[in-house]
Amino acid sequence: MRMQVAGATTFSKKGNEFIHTALFLVKSMVAGHHTMSVATEACPSPKLHTRLRLWEFADRYVFEPVDGLADLFLSVDRTNGSMSLVEELPPRGPSTNPKVRIVFGVIGVLKLAVRSYFLVITGRDCVGSYLGHAIFKLTGLKVLPCNNSLNTSSAEQKKMESEFSELLDAAERTIGLYFSYDVNLTLTSQRLHDLGDQFKSLPLWRQNIANTVPIGNDSTSILQNLQAYPLDSFKAEPRFLWNGYLLEPLIENKLHQYLLPVIQGSFQSIHAEVGSEKVNVTLIARRCTRRIGIYELFFVEGTRMWRRGADPEGYAANFVESEQIMQSKEFTASYVQVRGSMPFLWEQIVDLTYKPSFDVVRVEEAPRVLERHFHDLQKKYGAVVAVDLVNTHGGEGRLYERYAKSIEPILSEDIRFVHFDFHQICGHIHFERLSQLYDQIEDYLKKHRYFLLNSKGEKMEEQTGTVRTNCVDCLDRTNVTQSMIGRKILESQLQKISVLGDNNTISDYPAFDADYKVLWANHGDAISTQYSGTPALKGDFVRYGKRTTQGILNDLWNAMARYYLNNFADGTKQDAMDLLQGHHISSVSRDMPTPTKGLIENHASFRLAFALLLAAVIFLIMSLRRARNDVFHLVLSLLWSGFCFGITRYVKANGRKFTNRPRFHLSRH
Repeated sequence: MRMQVAGATTFSKKGNEFIHTALFLVKSMVAGHHTMSVATEACPSPKLHTRLRLWEFADRYVFEPVDGLADLFLSVDRTNGSMSLVEELPPRGPSTNPKVRIVFGVIGVLKLAVRSYFLVITGRDCVGSYLGHAIFKLTGLKVLPCNNSLNTSSAEQKKMESEFSELLDAAERTIGLYFSYDVNLTLTSQRLHDLGDQFKSLPLWRQNIANTVPIGNDSTSILQNLQAYPLDSFKAEPRFLWNGYLLEPLIENKLHQYLLPVIQGSFQSIHAEVGSEKVNVTLIARRCTRRIGIYELFFVEGTRMWRRGADPEGYAANFVESEQIMQSKEFTASYVQVRGSMPFLWEQIVDLTYKPSFDVVRVEEAPRVLERHFHDLQKKYGAVVAVDLVNTHGGEGRLYERYAKSIEPILSEDIRFVHFDFHQICGHIHFERLSQLYDQIEDYLKKHRYFLLNSKGEKMEEQTGTVRTNCVDCLDRTNVTQSMIGRKILESQLQKISVLGDNNTISDYPAFDADYKVLWANHGDAISTQYSGTPALKGDFVRYGKRTTQGILNDLWNAMARYYLNNFADGTKQDAMDLLQGHHISSVSRDMPTPTKGLIENHASFRLAFALLLAAVIFLIMSLRRARNDVFHLVLSLLWSGFCFGITRYVKANGRKFTNRPRFHLSRH
């Protein structure tokens, strides 16, 4: 017997349900009554499924909970992707031999023009704990197609789906995904503490409403506030919810026990002894996935060269929140700092040159975009000091000048700007000179403090400001600088709880010092690999405290690897990212015109150009060998020389056409 529980729910109904539920929660908090606690006890938030048996029948997928949390099975139609909860498995006989495997959760559902895809977790590793809850790294991702209806689709739809399927192959290789079944990993420890017990009782994917929706004094103003906010306001921190778009079909079908928030970034931890005390340090990176919409087709999450600057709404590319958490002597402390591309509109489109030129776009909009960005940072973090590490001269210098000029009107006590020419001051080996930068921001760091809880869970200190660091990529120079700031903050915290003496530093404990350097080096490598495809440069200094010959050689190799990936691989990777975030789907579903390619763009590829050039060189060599005694071969060798020269000039002049570009990328000019 099948019991239908879930069905299609309209967008407006879903929004009304969220609003009425949130209104009830907020009214209870404003009234100061115990309604919330009673409601929570009566209807506790369902636990997420941690282990499922996946049955792959010819006509459906069936997810069987094997964790003892529910008796109903999730059935997914392989024709149209529709979902329902059923009480038992379909009949099985000699003719049915379903494939069976264990999965550890459902990341979400991707709906394309013709079919849907379920993304499930096939592998996980426990990498540590966050505030006492287990954290897992996703090590296996499988895409389950619901494509039985493809046989009746048009040829154009089949072609479109085939192209998207190729991107999904790349999506299965997405790295740096982390999740927890018990704690909201998208929120910092300070924000989780400030949520309060009422909102912690909500499902993980909804634990953000207190920080996004202002609370009024009466039910009318509360309802108006809630209605004014998008549905993202009812999700876990939408900036860092990697699978926010993928969760929407599950939300619509009220499959609450399958709604597993996932972040992309890094999760590292170390355990050390400082004297007689044990110290645990955890470092979390949360990578932003915010976007502005479908009109400019520019989204924040992305690869190195295809995501630069900020969008018109002020969301910066490669924006990453790094939270360092320390636990010792029953105290818990944390510090949050952020990195992100310079927050105005600029590009650096790959064109086969080693370092493509920087191009500031719509200069007149830079102050407005930058103001929006910092206004958003202030709402999230309080005061902000912006540390700019780019060169003073050259192409980077033009970016610095635009940044400094655009931020000047909004500088105040709560928004500071510090420029520190990293390469000019530190060169390639003297990174200890970062102390000069610390001297400039020390007063700010001491003023705005850090988050600290005592053994009773009471707040002793609160972080009221953050440091925003950037270079061009926000990778190598940025990670070295952030590790220095993190070290200073950690020493201050350890001194506060008397683990370190007032005159002691982490360097006084060699084992702890070495582990801490590796912690930040791994942190930087993880962020860099997701953005650029290689580990961070200058990682030897972060890892060992000095530059090494091997580190310099590694930097050379990684620089060459970045060149190759940026020019010949990142376009496809960017398309896969946009696909999982719903950017392509929006374009298709709304019949938006996609960029059209000319004849050259349709056939241009570096492989073809290289093959033609190589063939021409071979024929040139063959002709030159006979040119001494044969005028014909002399003329022929000149022709082949001209052909080689022509191909080289053409490829150089049209470098952008020969790179691996995202299919939906549009310049912002």
